[in-house]
Amino acid sequence: MGVLMSKKQQVEKVQKCTAVVSAFQSGLKDRAAAAKQTEVEVEEGDGPAKTAANPEEKSKEEAEKEETDNSAGPSTSQQASAPTRDECKVNQEAWSRLRDGKGVEPEDLEKTHQLTPPAFVRPKREADDDQPVEVELEKKEQPPSDEMCDVCEVWTADDLYPCRICTRVFHDGCLRELGYLRAEALQEMRDTAHTVTGWSCYYCDNLNLLLTEEEMYSLMETFKQCKIIPESCLVSDELLQYRHFVSKQQFDKDLTDEQEEEVLAQFAALDPEKKGHIEWSDFLYFESLAMLRKFRTENSLVRLMTAKERDKARSVFLGLDLDKDGMITRAECRQAQQSWFHSLNKDSQSCNVSISQVGPICESSPGSSGSERSKTGDSRPVTWADFLKESAIYILAARPNSSAMHIHLPL
Repeated sequence: MGVLMSKKQQVEKVQKCTAVVSAFQSGLKDRAAAAKQTEVEVEEGDGPAKTAANPEEKSKEEAEKEETDNSAGPSTSQQASAPTRDECKVNQEAWSRLRDGKGVEPEDLEKTHQLTPPAFVRPKREADDDQPVEVELEKKEQPPSDEMCDVCEVWTADDLYPCRICTRVFHDGCLRELGYLRAEALQEMRDTAHTVTGWSCYYCDNLNLLLTEEEMYSLMETFKQCKIIPESCLVSDELLQYRHFVSKQQFDKDLTDEQEEEVLAQFAALDPEKKGHIEWSDFLYFESLAMLRKFRTENSLVRLMTAKERDKARSVFLGLDLDKDGMITRAECRQAQQSWFHSLNKDSQSCNVSISQVGPICESSPGSSGSERSKTGDSRPVTWADFLKESAIYILAARPNSSAMHIHLPL
């Protein structure tokens, strides 16, 4: 009768198998090096004695020594090969466990540097980057997820966790070995990756990877001038000081009282758990999005979207286009842009976002029925192409797993 294993046990089995293969390969290398080193030591040890005798005596002594060694027992090199045979036996047992699916116990392996983190490559702007992108409304792309883990390239069916943005899939053990996710982040991935909320992999979660080298260099120079220390948390005073510097640099004037209040509101949005500081990653993502809005066109931002994001945008637009004429109102467009962040709420039960999910609109807001603007500008039609271009920056801003708000929502 078979033995039932949990998903965690199956993932650990894959980890162990991968580690066994690495241990076996390193064992083969060590065996070859040990044998070669032993032969060199034997030759160096016999060298001075042989030079003292003439060639004839040398040949006689070597012949007698070979006969004596053969009759007495194994030679030094043969003795040195005994531990090597033991190592080979151990490796064969490891292969046997691997074949049987048992693997090895974690304490039997040295897990240091078992997996090497990948090198990130920043994108480059193409010549047609700012040209319009034709994305059909009725044709869904529905890209399938990859079959093998992006880290170890091993297929284990249900044990793989998919990214909701791209087609990559991962083992939780591989991500733990890479060191990209802490224990709580790994648990969050296990809880959400197979739900409608979804989970973003470390590629898609990092909005800073969307910047080119030139854009990143410009952002780093600003950080250096403001004496912002990377990988450090920021308190409200530091964020205010940073914003004052940027305003002075770009507009040659200090922030007004109203602008300072906006900065403090930004701080609160980036600190949803009220810790009194904002994490470095949230601050970096906010500034990266600001760089994208500053230097990229809407067409360029649409090109950054993945097939999964385009499919979700189609579903939202078609859900709002009740009369199926390919048009929605400006107010509906703004509500859809807000809905991207509402769908990431952990209490959300569905990714099929409708207007009702965005929440009630207050009477003083631009989208309220009593507002004068809603009677004029908010009723203007928006096509699918315009909706995609205007929503692209908000779709990208909704990628991180963090609950912090990395962009100003449309009013």
